[in-house]
Amino acid sequence: MAWRIHDSVIRGEIDNRERGIVRGKIWLHGLAEPVALELQGNACSDLAGCLLTFENTAKTIPMRKDASLHPLQQGSIGDLTASRKVRVFDIPFDEAYQRLKEKLPVPEHIANCLYLEWFSTFNGRVVVESTDYKLTISPPAWKLTAEENEERAREAADGFTGFLQKVSEAIIAQKHEPPEDKEWDEFDYEKFMRECDARTDKYAELFDKYREHPDRERIIAKEMGWTWLEEALEAQKEDSGEAKAPAPAEDLGEQDKQNEDDDDDNPFDHPDDAPPLEPDPTTEGVDWVSGKDDFLSHPLALRALEGSMAFWDKCEELGLGETEDDDLATLLSEYQTTSAKLAGALDGLAYGRDLSDGAFIVAYLKRALNHLHAAQAALEKVASKNLLPADTIGSVRSELFAIREEILRLMREFRGEP
Repeated sequence: MAWRIHDSVIRGEIDNRERGIVRGKIWLHGLAEPVALELQGNACSDLAGCLLTFENTAKTIPMRKDASLHPLQQGSIGDLTASRKVRVFDIPFDEAYQRLKEKLPVPEHIANCLYLEWFSTFNGRVVVESTDYKLTISPPAWKLTAEENEERAREAADGFTGFLQKVSEAIIAQKHEPPEDKEWDEFDYEKFMRECDARTDKYAELFDKYREHPDRERIIAKEMGWTWLEEALEAQKEDSGEAKAPAPAEDLGEQDKQNEDDDDDNPFDHPDDAPPLEPDPTTEGVDWVSGKDDFLSHPLALRALEGSMAFWDKCEELGLGETEDDDLATLLSEYQTTSAKLAGALDGLAYGRDLSDGAFIVAYLKRALNHLHAAQAALEKVASKNLLPADTIGSVRSELFAIREEILRLMREFRGEP
């Protein structure tokens, strides 16, 4: 995955006054010395030949102490511009997110964005992207010719292609192809989930790179190998927008499989025509409970979510909500991730156990357990620093242990063990 460091940037300078070379320094919150840049290539036409200095006017987030960002960034430039057009919300993100959930319009405007991208020998793709920086740009010492600008674009595209190739190699390395007649067990599902993770990483990189591109869907479909979506988009174009292309499915591990199921007997011409799933009333309180906004959750997933949020609130109360302590940040993150993985594994049980494969649930629970173990390890490191009151440490320790025991019990249950 790319390094996205914009939230940690304090200030920086980028110098492309020498043709074919980009030098610079970036000061990051949490690092004693600035990161130096010595990169081949040229900036986009708005910054080519210029010295750019920038300062982050927003609150910064410290880099993790274990971050392995090399102090000397050598490699090649990708796209480097101060004129990238992006949509910016006119209201706070939390409020905008809530309006989006409620399918309400969100006030926004188009703004210029500083976008610095390079491909590092040590760290791969690194991106700095923000509309919050104060910029100062010198007059250009020289300007790109039309030929140089075309060459710059080719080199930037080649850099991203090379980076994407490494991501694709990770997918191939995780490819899981058991015999077609084999009934999948939990280990098959674990391998399949790792392949899905690799595909998700690739999709995320493509979406990050092309999210403002007018032909985003087609580019992503081609790079992901989704021929069915490419064909649908082409049909949409030929029909002048009359046919609506299907949106990519949520399971990125299945995106490269073309849907050829044209069943004329299907009573539902569109997914929205299908009746909504109803929870099994006989398993209420065991496989599901109704939480906030009548959202159905598995009791253990809801317990972990409420526990993680209560712990977050406690940290906020103690003035540690935006902590610079890596171990406490890890504890908060892993606790919340545990709840999300439990929801993914268990929330579907509300609609009937016959809809879920026990081996799949066990494999998913293993993922939750890994994150819970990481939270427990971080908790013990936090405890040794006396950052939190002893009673808070004790209650969180007990709660994490109780969640662990319930995960193990469910794993035994879905394995069919006594």
